[in-house]
Amino acid sequence: MDTVELPVVVGVDGSDAASDALDWAAELAGRRGLPLRVVHASLWERYEGYIPGTSADRPAERLHSEAVLATAAERAGRRVPALKVMTDLAADDAVTALLRAGQSAEALVVGSRGRGEFASLLLGSVGLGIAARALCPVVVVRGRPENVRGGMNRVAVGIAERERPGDQEPAPPSAAVAFALREARLRGGELEAVHAWRCAGPEDHGAREGHGRREERRGRENPGGREGREEHRAHEGQEAREAHTRRAAELLDETLGGASAAGLPPVPVAHRPVEGSARKALLDASAHADLLVVGARRRQGHFGMQLGLVNHAVLHHARCPVAVVPVS
Repeated sequence: MDTVELPVVVGVDGSDAASDALDWAAELAGRRGLPLRVVHASLWERYEGYIPGTSADRPAERLHSEAVLATAAERAGRRVPALKVMTDLAADDAVTALLRAGQSAEALVVGSRGRGEFASLLLGSVGLGIAARALCPVVVVRGRPENVRGGMNRVAVGIAERERPGDQEPAPPSAAVAFALREARLRGGELEAVHAWRCAGPEDHGAREGHGRREERRGRENPGGREGREEHRAHEGQEAREAHTRRAAELLDETLGGASAAGLPPVPVAHRPVEGSARKALLDASAHADLLVVGARRRQGHFGMQLGLVNHAVLHHARCPVAVVPVS
């Protein structure tokens, strides 16, 4: 039985951000050998009623929507000449229309802001709503032109602690890692796996401060003993950092251990354990990447925003396009 080719879906509205998303989606579809489905959402039919497409007195709203789709299809065809392009005028709001299209899509691609969005917004409401709720990978095309154009030859992926296998058997790569690995392979670039770790949490500070005051009093009574204790604490801290670094490296090795597929070209992988916040580590990685890939857990029965603080941060501030890959 032949497998069904799911298309890459992109939302367009005539804005510059949507044009960037269209170009990015066309190239994604071309790399993967998939068709491109261009969706434009318009609510005019709900209020004006259905008018046949051949009618001579079609309203201006309909003509505008058709022009947006025709222009987008022509642009995508010029971008990737062999690409199969389909268009869809959806009588719905943009978020609803794209989420529905994403139910049978390889990936959804949107711009960082659409027409009518406030210039001060870092990420438009459509992109945020889709990234938070879609059941397929969502790519928000944002960042610096050189990153959007793919000039870095690198895909970065965030590795969370919970992705570490719980047993000794090699685990298959997570959905986010698999997506990132495939993109790196198709682009002929490097995969950078980023894992952030912290040596001590904020909950330790109060106890350490109280302990430090006690040590200070003891030090005044016995200066030599104080220096010895400080040296001992410094040694313990260094050992803890080394242990965390080893654990992070092991996590990256284990998570990517099943990433090599037989018969496919190898992908250079750079492991980057970082001491600090995940937010900063991923934003730093985005500066020299063509794409940053993160996972997002989807909890059944929950219909609100399901992104998390770190994913919110990278969607608003990353310097390259961001792919949010659902994790069941």
